[in-house]
Amino acid sequence: MKKILILLILFYRKYISPLKSTKCPYFPTCSEYGLEAVEKYGAFKGGFLALWRIIRCNPFSKGGYDPVP
Repeated sequence: MKKILILLILFYRKYISPLKSTKCPYFPTCSEYGLEAVEKYGAFKGGFLALWRIIRCNPFSKGGYDPVP
């Protein structure tokens, strides 16, 4: 499951992210954060952290530096 999530994130970064006109307000970007979280914590906890980050990433958020815990 971990490898599948990593492949999905890499697919997103290569093919979908360049098509978007907006930028992520966080550093590292949401896809970098998700990739690091899944690699560090595995599919379940890392996937949950990545999903929580994506939910927080919206036009009204302040953004800024937000590393993987």
